[in-house]
Amino acid sequence: MMSVLLPRAHFLALFLFSSLLAAQPPEKSMDQMIRQGIADWEVPGMVTAVVRDGKVVFSEAYGVKDLASGSRVDRQTLFNMGSTTKAMVCMALGVLVDRGQLQWEDRVADHLPEFELSDPYIRDEARVKDLLTHNLGISEADLIWFVDSTSTAEALKRFALAKKAYPVRGGFQYNNLMYAVAGEVIRAVSGKHWAEFVREVLFEPLEMHRTVARASEIFPAGNYVTPYYPDLEGNLHPVPYNQSDQIGAAGMIWTCLEDVEHYLQMLTQGGQYKGRQILSPETFAYLFEPHAFVPSADFYPTQKLTRPHWKTYGLGWFQHDYRGQKLDFHTGSITGLVAMAGVMHHARTAVYVLANRDHAELRHAILYKGMDLWVFGDDQRDWNGEILELYRPMQERTHQQEKALQGKRVAGTQPRLPLTGYTGTYRHPMLGTAEVLETQEGLELVFNGFARFRTTHWHYDTFRSDADNRYRLRLMAQFRLNPNGQVGALEVFGETFQREPEP
Repeated sequence: MMSVLLPRAHFLALFLFSSLLAAQPPEKSMDQMIRQGIADWEVPGMVTAVVRDGKVVFSEAYGVKDLASGSRVDRQTLFNMGSTTKAMVCMALGVLVDRGQLQWEDRVADHLPEFELSDPYIRDEARVKDLLTHNLGISEADLIWFVDSTSTAEALKRFALAKKAYPVRGGFQYNNLMYAVAGEVIRAVSGKHWAEFVREVLFEPLEMHRTVARASEIFPAGNYVTPYYPDLEGNLHPVPYNQSDQIGAAGMIWTCLEDVEHYLQMLTQGGQYKGRQILSPETFAYLFEPHAFVPSADFYPTQKLTRPHWKTYGLGWFQHDYRGQKLDFHTGSITGLVAMAGVMHHARTAVYVLANRDHAELRHAILYKGMDLWVFGDDQRDWNGEILELYRPMQERTHQQEKALQGKRVAGTQPRLPLTGYTGTYRHPMLGTAEVLETQEGLELVFNGFARFRTTHWHYDTFRSDADNRYRLRLMAQFRLNPNGQVGALEVFGETFQREPEP
């Protein structure tokens, strides 16, 4: 009997020993996946941090800030946080709640009498909390800041013309401008610009010394990344910095790896940092309660891989169940720059990713890999490979859409008017003005003196821009003639700009 059992026991011991040798520390597994992902996604520069129970367990900087100079990303290099900014704005409001200066159920109009919406009932019913949950009922209006660099006050004045999308709290539509309103509530209640207030109540106590809340501040701060955008062939192009500080509360904070570590330490310790309670436990918990349901159509494609049973939105956080536990997370995307933040409170584990390549969806792989490794002790899934397979068909659809568009182009047509017949000023009540100018190649569309698109003739009275603009966008612009044979309107971005009469 012993002659049989001993070899089996010996084999089992060898198997367990070899398994232990094969197992890698989570830091090594994460690093390997990120390095492979950076190569697969062609990401110039990236930083990633993982914090568990207040301790930094992974923190690495990769690649370069700028492809031309080759200067390396380091722990102080600034990246844009994009919409992960929203969580910080909600926390700043939470500080005002803790001070007794604000309540989540306060009417917005009581703090901002100038606050207006297209629907009077929604305007009167809107509560501070409603500004943060994307379900108040007003359509998104990102074109306001997409085509103009106007002030916050002017942007919100135009936002009052955005149409009602659904009954109050009766749907879900992501809305950046509501966060701009939230920034104005902070100003009205605190007496300080939201950016200054966030610096005072979050950046300073969290020792986030490099973090800035205005995009315009990154240039004097120095050591910041260049944003990159891929064309249809996958070639990377630097794009202009988005400095839409008029909607800054929706996504204009810039931060670095070292500062992010401090932020994640606070997130994994219930709103506390180095013994100081930044937010009361009650307010901190309230931020992460589910406040709105999110339909599948408005959630991330990664739901095909994570298969959540429910999807909600907190105050500045998307939420779903992952492996039986609640995951709070949010992406950030500003042209050429991406971010990702995620936290599992039950395990006191949080992940942050910042990168300078548009559509670098490796960020999703890092989030879930981080949770697998440090929460569940599991290194089985090839998250980078799965995310690549998930997004590759989406990229292919873009190519197919371009091919289909080219196929519908009617060859051999000419504009019905000389180019001067299309020039002039066109106006939209919410989006401002579009100046149409003649060029040697065609027409140039200039929106509010800010966003420029050079176009050439496409067919009939339609013109299309090249991608040499701040958004790398191939814009389609169609001119509508009136019964007198003159241009009466310009249709672009799905909106109609009416031509102004010549003096």
